[in-house]
Amino acid sequence: MQAIYLLVFQIINIYEWVVIIHVILSWLVAFNILNTQSRFVYAILDFTYRATSPILNKIKNYVPNLGQIDISPIILLLGLWFTKLCMQLYLRPAIF
Repeated sequence: MQAIYLLVFQIINIYEWVVIIHVILSWLVAFNILNTQSRFVYAILDFTYRATSPILNKIKNYVPNLGQIDISPIILLLGLWFTKLCMQLYLRPAIF
């Protein structure tokens, strides 16, 4: 049971980093700092987009339109951090 807890916790950690990398890359592409013609940049951007878009699109359906500001990654990160906190406070004492 401890192994499953630690695996889920690490998956959430990795997914947090994927969301952060996606946000930073999308900013860099929007400001023409990164060129999407590069295969490496495109591969990373495509991976992060495919990994984050299903959840971010669901969040965008419920969040009001704020113009150019997209707060759905912030809401997703807050949800992931809340999930980790609940895991640490409630599941960890029961498992360990």
